[in-house]
Amino acid sequence: MDSATTPLISRRDALIVGAATAATAAAVSSSSPASAAPAAPTASGAGAVPRAKLTLNVNGKAHSLELDTRTTLLDALREHLHLTGTKKGCDHGQCGACTVIADGRRINSCLTLAVMHDGGQVTTIEGLGTPQNMHPLQAAFVKHDGYQCGYCTPGQICSAVGVIDEVKRGVPSHVSADLTARPILSADELRERMSGNICRCGAYSNIVEAITEVAGSRA
Repeated sequence: MDSATTPLISRRDALIVGAATAATAAAVSSSSPASAAPAAPTASGAGAVPRAKLTLNVNGKAHSLELDTRTTLLDALREHLHLTGTKKGCDHGQCGACTVIADGRRINSCLTLAVMHDGGQVTTIEGLGTPQNMHPLQAAFVKHDGYQCGYCTPGQICSAVGVIDEVKRGVPSHVSADLTARPILSADELRERMSGNICRCGAYSNIVEAITEVAGSRA
């Protein structure tokens, strides 16, 4: 009866040969054009990110831009026009820090696409006034300490400009008792209309005083 035969190759040698074979196969595969990593999409290639040319009239100046069609108005202002006074807070339309005035109406710029405002008029906090020539609301916020950290202040002021204009035009709110009568900017009306602008520092009473002073002078 034959004795057990001795293996022609040891387990160690088998592992070495297997590793070398795998490495060779990987090298050949990586050099093959068919397995090369796909190139990033170009503007004209299939799967390219759609872009659009538009003109934004911001603070009285026209700006020609070419943007990814998904760019929000907020990002267009901050990242492309470098108007960083408009703040990015929640980026979900819940805090009001990004409030600007678009075609005469206050809006949350994080919830609207830049391409939707092609040819439109946009006013940011930079367009309301300067440190040397402040808007009445800017001056009132300083006078009444209507801010602490200041992050929400640009949105608060732009929103307040919109509130005063809404009252002037007779636009009712959810707390207006008579929808046909001219609204009066009472404390309840002001709180309701400014409820979309959050101040995490809690300077609400001072903000109300600042807006009330300016609204009263324009009545």
